[in-house]
Order: sequence, then C-alpha cells, then structure tokens
Amino acid sequence: MERPFTQLEPLVPTLASALFPYLDKPFAFFGHSMGGLVSFELARLLRREYGLSPVHLFVSAHRAPQVPDPDAPIHALPNPEFLQELRRYNGTPEAVLENAELMELLLPTLRADFAVVETYAYTPEQPLDCPITAFGGLDDREVSGDELEAWREQTNASFVLKMFPGDHFFLDSAKPLLLQSLSQKLHQIVQDVGNEVC
Repeated sequence: MERPFTQLEPLVPTLASALFPYLDKPFAFFGHSMGGLVSFELARLLRREYGLSPVHLFVSAHRAPQVPDPDAPIHALPNPEFLQELRRYNGTPEAVLENAELMELLLPTLRADFAVVETYAYTPEQPLDCPITAFGGLDDREVSGDELEAWREQTNASFVLKMFPGDHFFLDSAKPLLLQSLSQKLHQIVQDVGNEVC
C-alpha cells in the first residue's frame, strides 16, 4: 500500500540507507532492466556518501546510463496504449494483461517503474572502480549489443559483455545459463577476496 517511487531520486538514497548496515562485508549488485540502472546509481551513491564499492556490478538488459533512450516515454500513456507496450516487452503473461481486476492493482506500480527509468537524467562522474559485467538478450528489441557494450565506459576495472538466447526477459528463458555465469563469477570473486585476506 506504499506509494511507489516514480523517480530515481529519492529511490536510490532510500535503498542505500536500508542496505548500509549489511555492507560490512564484500558485496556485489545484480540488476535487470530498471534494476541495472538502480544498481549503477546505488554503487555511485555508496562511493560518494560512504566510500564503499561493490566487488562487482552485474547489469542486465539495460543500456549504459550515458546512452540516451531513443524511445518515447510510455509511463503516462492511456491504459490501452500502455498495455500494448507491455505486450511488446513480453514480460507480463497475457493472462495477467487480460485480467482487468489484477491490472487495476498492478498498473500504478508498472507505470511508476517506467517513470523511474524514463525521467532519469545521467550525470557524469568518474567511472566506478569495480568490474562490470553486462548481460543481454540476443533478440532483445529494447537494448542492443552496442548499448550494452557502452557500459565499458563506466568502469576503470575489467568489463565483460555476455549475450544469451532470448529477448528482453532472457533471464527467464535462459535462466540456467545466466545463473551459471553469475555463479562462476561470484565463486571467482570469493576466491580472490579470500586470497587477498590471506
């Protein structure tokens, strides 16, 4: 019943305050679509305000923040047009989209999520010091490989781009491959951190 956030500010500071007590050990962020942008800005705020950095930033299905969104905003469209755009994203089951009562409950949150991304204004800062891995779907019509590759500019450390079969929601269709990739990288990070402690 809480009012949803419709802008990245104050969403990111609120997240930072909630997470800070748990960041006394190495941590990594993974964010898909809007979550990728939120994770990026959260990492930048933690660096500015707390002198903290994730050991790795995983961003998925979101163009690099400095790349302008070529699409017109949809968060304020009338319901029929907004629902049509949701269908195009292919992330909401048709049975849900056709359930008027359920959509009445979901629409404010969905609109708010799109508003957060569509009202975002990138502010240049120094690149992050943590490595970045960007994930994408080979058939994603919303985010291109070039737009994902541009994340390279946001880190002073290593950068990897990995593409998976599927569209914008490849994290469902290619879940085993994505989880395997995340698991391998996190295992490597844990080993590296352990070696640094030793």
